[in-house]
Amino acid sequence: MSKYFCLFFLLLGFVNFPEAVAQENNESTVDSLYREDQIYFGFTYNLLMGTPDGITGKQFSGGFHTGFVRDFPLNQRRNVALGVGLGWSINTYGQNLFLGEDAEGNTNFINLDAEEIEFDKNRFSTQAIDLPLQFRWRTSTPESYKFWRIYAGLRPSYVYYFRSKFVQPELTVKQTDVPEFNRFRLGATFTFGYNTFNFNFYYSLNSFFNEDALIDGEQVDLKTFQVGLMFFLL
Repeated sequence: MSKYFCLFFLLLGFVNFPEAVAQENNESTVDSLYREDQIYFGFTYNLLMGTPDGITGKQFSGGFHTGFVRDFPLNQRRNVALGVGLGWSINTYGQNLFLGEDAEGNTNFINLDAEEIEFDKNRFSTQAIDLPLQFRWRTSTPESYKFWRIYAGLRPSYVYYFRSKFVQPELTVKQTDVPEFNRFRLGATFTFGYNTFNFNFYYSLNSFFNEDALIDGEQVDLKTFQVGLMFFLL
């Protein structure tokens, strides 16, 4: 994840650039048809929750999210709007759930802690196309680019890339084709903040795996809760 944090600091340096340009332009004219927050990027810390008991997060789990949201104001003041967008996200989840494969090609789901199996690394990673849908409220005006915002909505996604990686000193197991994995994701989102820094929350509404994913007869019903910071550009 270090390269994403480097990207974070690089992009952060440009956060105030559109604001400065916009303020300079406002000295000569005021745009009464302005739109807000149409480019976004952010970082999250990813938590796993659900069943079976004993499946927990291990090591660092994080995500990077970016995209474009078309802003559709709903009132004359333009502080209430709908947002419809297209984005991309990459997430990693360090945990103790082993995803393997038997001789017949069936997926094995194993709780590494319950089986007392030691490992150096065990995580799965995803890359997804996102379709954020938001109801937006803010205190912006044509003259001000520092304002409060509250955005709530849904984020449907399609995971086009999945990889599970298990590492021991003399063994590495990688899985990229897990039939039980749900590639269509749906989550609820909530963002609030002021000016540059905004807190962002995401809770998945469906499990990572379908009903065929079992450990000792119990369904692997794992979801994620993500918390982080979101940054917006005009």
